Amino acid sequence: MSDLSHLFASNRLWAARVERDHPGFFTSLTAQQNPKYLWIGCSDSRVPANEIIGLMPGEVFVHRNVANLVIHSDLNCLSVIDFAVNELKIQDIIVCGHYGCGGVTAALAPSEGRIFDHWIRHVRDIAKFYRDEIESESTAGGQSRKLCELNVAVQVVHVRESPILHSQSARGVKVHGWIYDLADGLLRDLTPMVDSVRALEPNASVR
Repeated sequence: MSDLSHLFASNRLWAARVERDHPGFFTSLTAQQNPKYLWIGCSDSRVPANEIIGLMPGEVFVHRNVANLVIHSDLNCLSVIDFAVNELKIQDIIVCGHYGCGGVTAALAPSEGRIFDHWIRHVRDIAKFYRDEIESESTAGGQSRKLCELNVAVQVVHVRESPILHSQSARGVKVHGWIYDLADGLLRDLTPMVDSVRALEPNASVR
């Protein structure tokens, strides 16, 4: 068994530092959960939601999966959205992807027959649907970046089209599309481009 005692030691140091800088912080956390934002992001270890937007524990409700997908058969993700909207009364949902996403890059390559390939089939469908736009980029890196952006935009549409967002309790909820650049640590707002894409419906013509 691996010795993970160093992680417990780091936890103790972190907890002591937080309590020193914010006396009573953990006591206040136990009283209630009242985040202002729902973050739907990628599982990539380099993209920690709270840290890159400079917020403390308790301020962001987070769901993460490979390639930040919102799939209408994924009860895990849908349950998070439902809880965020109907229980936590969150008004801002952020779908955040990132350049250099391994799931997106893999979707541009042939399938290797892994379980993982079933999941990123959703990204491959986006790549096929927007093939012309992706192939207008002259480099493999440019094509990957374009697909990362399109993937975010499509997932924003999926959230907006979810029945959860059409309920009375979701009135006023806004859905944002962001992308994070590992190269400089900065976020970019993709929300304006969302209107130029559409979700992939079951009967969509995929080229």
